[in-house]
Amino acid sequence: MSSKLLNALSPSYFSSMMNEKLETGSKPLLNFAVGIPDGKTPKVITDAVKTAIDKEENQKYGAFRGKPELKESIRKFYKRTYGVTLEDDNIAILFGTKNALVNFPLAHVDPGAGIMLPNPGYADYITAVELAGARLIDMPLLKENNYLPDFDALSDELEDTDLIYLNYPSNPLGAAADQTFFDDVIKRFKGSQTQIVHDFAYAAFGYNEKHPSILTSDPNFDTAIEIYSLSKGFNMSGYRIGFAAGNKDMIESINKFQDHTNAGVFGVTQDAAIAALDNADELIPAQNEIFNRRKAFISDALADLNIPLEPIEGGIFGWIKVPDGFNGESFTKYLLKEQSILVTPGKPFGSRAEDYIRISLAVDDQDLTAFTKRLAEIKNLW
Repeated sequence: MSSKLLNALSPSYFSSMMNEKLETGSKPLLNFAVGIPDGKTPKVITDAVKTAIDKEENQKYGAFRGKPELKESIRKFYKRTYGVTLEDDNIAILFGTKNALVNFPLAHVDPGAGIMLPNPGYADYITAVELAGARLIDMPLLKENNYLPDFDALSDELEDTDLIYLNYPSNPLGAAADQTFFDDVIKRFKGSQTQIVHDFAYAAFGYNEKHPSILTSDPNFDTAIEIYSLSKGFNMSGYRIGFAAGNKDMIESINKFQDHTNAGVFGVTQDAAIAALDNADELIPAQNEIFNRRKAFISDALADLNIPLEPIEGGIFGWIKVPDGFNGESFTKYLLKEQSILVTPGKPFGSRAEDYIRISLAVDDQDLTAFTKRLAEIKNLW
């Protein structure tokens, strides 16, 4: 029998979706639901894995807080990419970024703390609040404000807010934030009780320009941490590795939590991450170009069909308003039954997402073309 805490958690939508038996129509299934990059891990990384597996040091327990060589690669990567100077105590090596996003409040704040989450926002943020016994504070992201939070309108709620989760480029919205936004955020919250967690999972995918780091706006690391994923930009989702960088106290909370719950990331995985980061200046632009081409194709095709896709400014997802007479869940079922298209309904992303669906760009060109042709058959619904 599970604990009361575990039983009280909100259902994990993506876990259930990946295990669910799908009832499709007569056409071959097109899966536009899961944001797992579809490319192969680059050879420079897999070559590093092959070498690393024979290293005796990687066959034993390693340092709980990560290899010095990996931290050095992270420092160099952030310096040349974002102009940010990190020290070792500004870095935590992560067992995939989801673990840190979900466990951070449990490690850093007390029960009853106020945590402000984006709505719409990544579904698993809610689990972070629930595990910590914290209070969920709603942060509306509205189209008329380019899906950026209006903190002036939230002044009363901010008085009781200990943590704010931000995520740009946004999953699921595809919205992006500029450096001015992050400058304003840090200026507003510096010296206050409120700290910022910036989920930078889709940093690699900048279609207009390179996405800024919040740490560039917080060079003394007074207010924020940034959580960076290697899964998306480097086709390394199965490796389960990322890192957090920024405020020393926040980083120490992560490290101390992991000291008690883990025994260090597998050395081979860390060596793979070193290879990725050391070659990021070539690997990330190549990955970005693939998804930029897909973004352009799907944006133009849906515009021609008059299907309301929100502008994709970053990330690997598209956000589509469903036709009148549907909500996200009912339209998801309709697409699966009538067109054998699997998408994600908006509901898992929050109460402001229920009339939307999310599509993934992590599919090949042939599927993208087939997707637009099938939508053309039902464009009259909009």
